[in-house]
Amino acid sequence: MTTDIVLQQLLNGLTLGSTYALIALGYTMVYGIIQLINFAHGDVYMIGAFVGLTMVVVFGINIWAALFVAMIACVLVAMTIERVAYRPLRRSTRLAPLISSIGVSIFLQTLMTSMKGPQPVGFPQVVSNTIYTIGPVKIALVQIIILLVAAALMIALQLIVKRSKIGKAMRATSEDYDTASLMGVNVNRVISFTFAIGAALAAAGGVLIGMYFNSVFPLMGVMAGLKAFCAAVVGGIGSIPGAVIGGLFIGVAEVFGVAMGLGSYKDAIAFALLILVLLIKPTGILGQPIQRKV
Repeated sequence: MTTDIVLQQLLNGLTLGSTYALIALGYTMVYGIIQLINFAHGDVYMIGAFVGLTMVVVFGINIWAALFVAMIACVLVAMTIERVAYRPLRRSTRLAPLISSIGVSIFLQTLMTSMKGPQPVGFPQVVSNTIYTIGPVKIALVQIIILLVAAALMIALQLIVKRSKIGKAMRATSEDYDTASLMGVNVNRVISFTFAIGAALAAAGGVLIGMYFNSVFPLMGVMAGLKAFCAAVVGGIGSIPGAVIGGLFIGVAEVFGVAMGLGSYKDAIAFALLILVLLIKPTGILGQPIQRKV
């Protein structure tokens, strides 16, 4: 590959990877708080994409308002899922909530398939197809929007976690669930908020990817969710910066793999990277070994 092609593919990979990072953040935050892998998270991303599409096509609102509505809708969906499907199982075996999350995922996929049909639905072009040239690299306006929105949301999340009162409660709960509760932290509210903020980020990712590929479909959350889960593990499950790095890493790797003629294996690249990283560093790139008291 020439330098021009490498730089262009790097930009494309960062664009795709930023959407994976938005979904991965939801996985890593929920796991960091209650050690649950929420396999329905990818389907929340799918719902966000469809809500954004509906707002644009049916109600005719602009993409920014549609993005906001999609995020609010997915916050409500995620909070309902947490309250109905996960909270009653919180004190049960670790396997029970995992199976519940798989059940919720299948339910949401089936529900949306019955409502919209299994075929992809076109997402209208909501921004101009302007392309800017910066040196050897060409960047579309939609790519600029995706990168800026994703970066803004990631920075906002970091500020919430590090600077706000609810962020301090989240960090306390992730350190020790029971002790935080004894210290006066409303653990149920913290967990519900964690699901909500993760869902908002996933919804944004769904709308952005709909804009990027001009298509959404009911099963779009399955593979995207699995790749984002791989990103969270590669970066270090439970680490917010790790989820971002993992998402960008997998997005870049996938795009370069396709550019090198491995298009038939593009969905396998994330899983190959997951295996490779875990063999070298089992805790992930930024993950830390868990110290358990005996």
